Amino acid sequence: MGISIRRAGTSDAVAIAMVESEAFGAEGPLIVELIDALREHRCGRDRLSFIACDGEDVVGHTLVTRSRLDTLRATIDVALLSPLAVAPAHHRRGIGRALVDRAVAESADEGFPVIFLEGDPAFYSRLGWVAAGPLGFRKPSLRIPDAAFQCRLLPSYEPWMAGTLVYAEPFWDLDCVGLRETDGNA
Repeated sequence: MGISIRRAGTSDAVAIAMVESEAFGAEGPLIVELIDALREHRCGRDRLSFIACDGEDVVGHTLVTRSRLDTLRATIDVALLSPLAVAPAHHRRGIGRALVDRAVAESADEGFPVIFLEGDPAFYSRLGWVAAGPLGFRKPSLRIPDAAFQCRLLPSYEPWMAGTLVYAEPFWDLDCVGLRETDGNA
């Protein structure tokens, strides 16, 4: 049986938590807490949460929430893809790509002009993502490496839409923005 991608429902919360925990290891509980907070926050009102299923088993998940882009003309809603997780036993099967493609398509259908993420450019560049900085977008935190701050322009994008990305409160409340320096003893 092949992999199918569908919108996640409330009954999928436990399976999503299991996939996220498995994929993120020690950071898993924090990511699950972030997802729960995003679902409850107004930034998650679009319910753009997608799961990958192998038969009845949930093997991947991604979430798209609203963030804001502070431009010179106006503050506008944009999409943010975070997190993306695939159960380690299911890596290298195109599941991450399928989840990202669905998230991008649904974000475009919702009318978002841009979708952003923090991620590995070696993976996401193969999926059409580009560095956001050279396009006139500024990171919401200095802790985000320039190369990791990426975007996809969607059909409703217009050239005046440049500015600073502002993450929704749950990302800040749980300190899930960018990378923290460690002293090696963590």
